[in-house]
Amino acid sequence: MNDSARSPLKEPVVAFDIEVAGLEWEEVDEATRHYLIARAKTEEEKESVPHRLALVRGLGRVVAIGIWNLDKDAGGVLVHGHGGEYEDFESHPGAKVFRGNEREILTEFWKRAENWGTVVTFNGRSYDGPVLMTRSAMLDVAPSRNLCGYRYSMARSRHCDLMDVLGFYGAARETYSLDYWCRRFGVESPKGRMDGSMVGESARQGRYDEIAEYCLRDTVATADLFRHLRGTLIPLFD
Repeated sequence: MNDSARSPLKEPVVAFDIEVAGLEWEEVDEATRHYLIARAKTEEEKESVPHRLALVRGLGRVVAIGIWNLDKDAGGVLVHGHGGEYEDFESHPGAKVFRGNEREILTEFWKRAENWGTVVTFNGRSYDGPVLMTRSAMLDVAPSRNLCGYRYSMARSRHCDLMDVLGFYGAARETYSLDYWCRRFGVESPKGRMDGSMVGESARQGRYDEIAEYCLRDTVATADLFRHLRGTLIPLFD
């Protein structure tokens, strides 16, 4: 029995991943700064708040969105820049790149997402989905679908979050990173010269091509990990 026969997920199945650059602490209004510091429980947490704004919804800019169609084994990345048209992404054969401002790449994402069957992410239900939908609303861009639908049915939500699958929807106490699970299942690790903590500074330096490469590596790794799980664990949670 092939993988698709065992897993009745609506097609096309498309993996995506985002990269967010947190605002500079000086860009955050004083009331919000006080609010965030007050929420921190320890001195160490308080000191880390200005450096973790990409994790706070509403205080980061979406600078890249990787997309990979598993049915076609092709995709690309939407990234901050100028152009507004697709072109070949030289650093990743077979991939395309679309450059635009944040509003333009969000608009392009939702235009494409409207026609997808099932989306695949790693922690996308808790992070990528809420960030994309919130940031879009802030920029007056209407999401074309709900990325955070009913959690316990992929068929209903049309969202397969691999972190949920590998955490058995909360039954397993510990959660692990995409890099960790890729290594366990023999998938090429997406980690290289950049990680998520470096995106903000890289964006401020204008290194958007490097961010795009990193984002696409994460997206392809998510797609490859899904392929390993499609005929084994994923059917348990359809």
